[in-house]
Amino acid sequence: MATALGVTAALGLTLLSVSAQGQQAAQPSGNQPRPTQTGPSSGPESSPIAGAQQQLYTVSGQNGSTVTQDSFKGSIVEGKSTGTTMDLSLDDAIQRGLRNNLGIILQGAAQKNANGQRLEELQALLPTATGAASINVQQVNLAAYGLKFPGLNPIVGPFQVVDFRAYLTQNLLNVSALQNYIAAKHNFAAAKLTADDARDLVVLTVGNAYLLCVADEARVESVTATLATSKVSLDQAVAAHDAGTSPKLDVLRAQVDYQNEQQTLISAKNQLAKDKLALARVIGLPLDQDYKLTDLVPYAAFNDIDPQATAEQALKSRKDLAASGEQVLAAKAQKTSAWAYQLPVVSFSGDFGDLGQTPGHSHSSYTATGQVTVPILQVAKTKGQEDVAGAQYDQARARLADQAQQINADVRDSLLDIQAAAKLVEATHSNVELANEALSEAQQRFKAGVSDNLPVSQAQSQTEQANDQYISALYQHNIAKLSLARALGAAQAKYKDYLGGK
Repeated sequence: MATALGVTAALGLTLLSVSAQGQQAAQPSGNQPRPTQTGPSSGPESSPIAGAQQQLYTVSGQNGSTVTQDSFKGSIVEGKSTGTTMDLSLDDAIQRGLRNNLGIILQGAAQKNANGQRLEELQALLPTATGAASINVQQVNLAAYGLKFPGLNPIVGPFQVVDFRAYLTQNLLNVSALQNYIAAKHNFAAAKLTADDARDLVVLTVGNAYLLCVADEARVESVTATLATSKVSLDQAVAAHDAGTSPKLDVLRAQVDYQNEQQTLISAKNQLAKDKLALARVIGLPLDQDYKLTDLVPYAAFNDIDPQATAEQALKSRKDLAASGEQVLAAKAQKTSAWAYQLPVVSFSGDFGDLGQTPGHSHSSYTATGQVTVPILQVAKTKGQEDVAGAQYDQARARLADQAQQINADVRDSLLDIQAAAKLVEATHSNVELANEALSEAQQRFKAGVSDNLPVSQAQSQTEQANDQYISALYQHNIAKLSLARALGAAQAKYKDYLGGK
């Protein structure tokens, strides 16, 4: 009898040890309630989404978070230099940008990150099953536990226990975890919309870089033509001086003008080379790849449209505004989650396995536990979390309202820029014609000996200035139309229509 009692006590201690190991293995993960804990999961604590997604975009509607505006100036290089000069159209440049631009790649990574966080929050609502197998060999000193029996050896064992077991935990009711998942789902939707919006930003960035290079090439051509005109004037001054009909001053003045144009041409070519490098950086083209632009993007008039109707269209189509709306819903869910932290959590945990001295001498065993946990004295913590979540919700709503106003302003600004640039194109084109006519008249008068070449020098300067203003006006008009397409959320789909007129 005493021997049986000692063995029973030893086995009881062993089973307690194995049971403790099993309970440790059955601990749930995520924000599921643990049997040794009280209170449900905390929304602000268990979900890092709110803080990570808070900077996903700025109030101006441009992509933020880890993706900055400078991110869209970089790219991942695609391929290697061909060693020849390749043709690059605007379409080719934009398609390369949509594949290789750093901003769009980072936005894709941010979308994956948001999806991963959504799945993490979903796990708190799903069953968690784990398995374990253990073998425990033990020798027990009963005297250490105060068990002393006359005639009984206090050393029991060694003996072993083999346990094969599966554990299951499940949240049956956890409002906070549910709201955390809802918030994560809205944040994921916002990330997808922001990634879509990034494509419009890439089109705007690449289009702007391409238009700058087009303007630079036009300046190089204009300065080259002015240089040729200056050479003609210099040759005329030298011939007149050699013939004794013109003073040395005319030659010196013409030579200074010619050398100034040479310097201007050097500067214009340098600027073109630098802007072509910037375009290559935006679209992922190797920097040592030589290329030429095939689209000149000439002037195309843009019909007047209603600003109010256009702004209303933009509010419906802008993906970044829709992302802001999803962020508001996510913040609202986080606020509800913080409030729900004070509610009870109902959970279930259980295990089933095979327990015995050996696999051949064992028997099935199981446990099933239903648990309700309720926070009691956490008033300050709960109130603080509610205040934090409420403040984030208010901020999200304020950003959404401001962003809608910003989009409205962007549309109206672009329309005003288009109208102003169209008038500038007409005025500067007229100035170019007048300046060319004045230059021709001055050259004829100098050649006829009616006047010196000072009017020629002045006319050349005015002609160069008029050409620069005309080129600048063309660029302003085209970039204003491209900006309107971006403001409407249609840059990727309709940039050709806007640059080609509408």
